[in-house]
Amino acid sequence: MSHTSPPPPPPQTDGLLSAARRNARELARGLARPSHPPTPLFADAPRLWQRLLPYGIVLALTAALVPVTISVLTTQYGLNGGVAGAIGVAQAAPLLMLAHRPLQAWWIIFTADILGAMALLTEPQQNYDIWPWTPPVIVGYLFVMLALALRETRRTVIAVWCATGLAGLVLHAEASDRSDGSAILLFVLSGVVLLVGVALRERGEVQRRLAEQENISEAERAQRTLLEERTRIARELHDVVAHHMSVITVQADSAPYRLPDLSPQAQEEFGSIAASARESLAEMRRLLTVLRREDTAGERAPQPGLDRVQQLVEATVRAGVPAELSLPAELGPVPPAVDLSAYRIVQEALANVVRHASGARTRVSVASDGDWLTVLVVNETAAARTSPLEATGTGHGLVGMRERVRLTGGTLDTGPLPDGGFRVAARLPLTADPTTGPSTGTTGPARPVGPATGTTSPTGPMGPTAAKDAP
Repeated sequence: MSHTSPPPPPPQTDGLLSAARRNARELARGLARPSHPPTPLFADAPRLWQRLLPYGIVLALTAALVPVTISVLTTQYGLNGGVAGAIGVAQAAPLLMLAHRPLQAWWIIFTADILGAMALLTEPQQNYDIWPWTPPVIVGYLFVMLALALRETRRTVIAVWCATGLAGLVLHAEASDRSDGSAILLFVLSGVVLLVGVALRERGEVQRRLAEQENISEAERAQRTLLEERTRIARELHDVVAHHMSVITVQADSAPYRLPDLSPQAQEEFGSIAASARESLAEMRRLLTVLRREDTAGERAPQPGLDRVQQLVEATVRAGVPAELSLPAELGPVPPAVDLSAYRIVQEALANVVRHASGARTRVSVASDGDWLTVLVVNETAAARTSPLEATGTGHGLVGMRERVRLTGGTLDTGPLPDGGFRVAARLPLTADPTTGPSTGTTGPARPVGPATGTTSPTGPMGPTAAKDAP
């Protein structure tokens, strides 16, 4: 007689069984191991009372439920005082752990609730009408569910919810004549609490991630602004450096003609200097091509300097902002990089006045003591019109001012005034080794700044926007 083996299950059924076993293992793993370290619920809260709030809640809850549970078990269910006290403490005292170890608290309370339900079976049925879960058990268990939902993963809370429903189902099957539906009630209420708690937790996580992403984006935007401003400054300084390199080339090439008594070795040396200078110029042009964006047109106009500050102030007055300028008739020799940086600082400060503090009374002052050039743009009173500070834009802003001052080795001081105005003060070195202040580098031969007349007219505050406006 031959024996035939049963046919293998269909592939679809086998896949469902494998998925069910895998999900069961995941749920069991979620019950066995918490998904967060044993830290307080609001451990990252900025204020002390917020960090202590979970402990205060669980302390008050435990202090209320322990005596209430014992009283209900002795008066309404007729249990012995000692047994009622042990069950009441086991069911309510672990609530103290909800603030930092909710899953461990659930294991203790869940076990104590099942043992308490089984202990009630020893009493006559007429002594009580709510079973298997007593009213204090339902209240305490819902708080446990809320703590779990706020701390644990979805896998863990689903496992807890399934375990709650399974325990109620088993107890109902054990004594269906005594069960009055409290098992179903706890199952439904705990599901609602878990759903609300998980939604709150995930919403908080989303907000936290959004805040982190905004911080990252802000840092990246600030870094990009800084790099763009440095690139712009490098392009502007190309003209300054190229001028000096061109002078070196011309002088080296013309040396044999200007100095007829040069030896052949000296003429060869001057020729090598001129060749190196021309090669350096070619490398600078290639560098400038790399720094220039595709949409950036070549600038053919000479780089501005302090001799054009008066034109800036006059343009500001025409734009509706009363301004006055204090500029000495002769500043003396000013290094090209310092000359350009000082002009740009004044330009950026006045541009912010026009954009954000129209009608403000503004003073522009440029002075020199031989070693340092001081550029000062001040608002004397608060602006009559306020507007949101710009975080982005196409201008230079404070980022550009700082970079230009850092390039020349100077200092920059910006900030609000007591009367509500604002000031921008820059000190730029005029020599390679100034007598006071930070050490600086040289930018090549200086050029004298010619005389300029002051323009005076009513002005007003530049406002704090000068410090916030970024490129």
